[in-house]
Amino acid sequence: MKFVDEAKIYVKGGHGGAGCVSFRREKFVPKGGPDGGDGGKGGDVIFRADRSHHTLLDLKYQQHHFAKNGGHGSGNNRTGRSADDLIVIVPPGTVVKDFETGEILADLSKPGQTFIVAKGGIGGKGNAHFKTSTHQTPRFAQEGMEGEERQLKMELKLLADVGLIGFPNAGKSTFISRVSAARPKIADYPFTTLTPHLGVVKYKDSPGFVVADIPGLIAGAHEGLGMGIQFLRHVERTIVLLHLIDISEEPNTDAWKNYTAINQELKGYNPQLLKKAQVVALNKIDLPVVREKAKKSVAQFAKKGIMLYPFSAATGEGLQDILKKIVTLLNHTESDEP
Repeated sequence: MKFVDEAKIYVKGGHGGAGCVSFRREKFVPKGGPDGGDGGKGGDVIFRADRSHHTLLDLKYQQHHFAKNGGHGSGNNRTGRSADDLIVIVPPGTVVKDFETGEILADLSKPGQTFIVAKGGIGGKGNAHFKTSTHQTPRFAQEGMEGEERQLKMELKLLADVGLIGFPNAGKSTFISRVSAARPKIADYPFTTLTPHLGVVKYKDSPGFVVADIPGLIAGAHEGLGMGIQFLRHVERTIVLLHLIDISEEPNTDAWKNYTAINQELKGYNPQLLKKAQVVALNKIDLPVVREKAKKSVAQFAKKGIMLYPFSAATGEGLQDILKKIVTLLNHTESDEP
């Protein structure tokens, strides 16, 4: 399935039905008076978050959503039928914005959440409403009201407990394929991962947690360089960031510079990301050149008060320590919640 996390759409609520101009016509009842009924309400356009959808692909290719109009009123004080609402299914994690102003209208972060994005118009009143003692034969009725219409910008922010961050080829895809059933493409060239991948990780007796493999960042990503800026929104909802560092090849052979460069990109995009719990891990210690540098890097990070976890996504060495730390942080965060 093609991964689509942005879409621009147009929505319009249904037009309210028109009120009716009618007069009673019964045998032996002369001048029966007005009996025009009201118009029915137009349908609303409603977004509902559902796990059956994982991307905004459907909205990308169906960009116009119109609710049905309400029925017109009729004689004998009969009200027109109200139109059914139009339900549009979106994946959990969808943010709804006004396209013109950028205002966030709704954040559908949980399955089952709903939001009315365009209300249907109210039906017009029939002529029976306008009868008075001095005007007993009103020959007019109200038109129904127009439904709301909007242009919307849709953004999807993946719902995951842990977000993998790091430079391209830091081993994020190998890591997620090692600890979960996810099978992202793995190759030895930059930007192998073109779309985010989700994997469910089970560690011993703890509840499973969801990991998101985010395409690699480069210096200047928050300014639009590379492709990282396109996916940085997906780490905004995560609880823990797993920062993978690779010092096996030039130019990123200094672990601390590697670490600070990525965090600078996070800060440039959204300073709040730096407040998230971050587990820092040095990958590829199965390579002699990395294993040789690992002790120096661990000591360097320790001086800064940061625990650096050496590991190998390829062989699995050191993985259990990382998973244990992640589970501890997730449990600690959950216990802090009211």
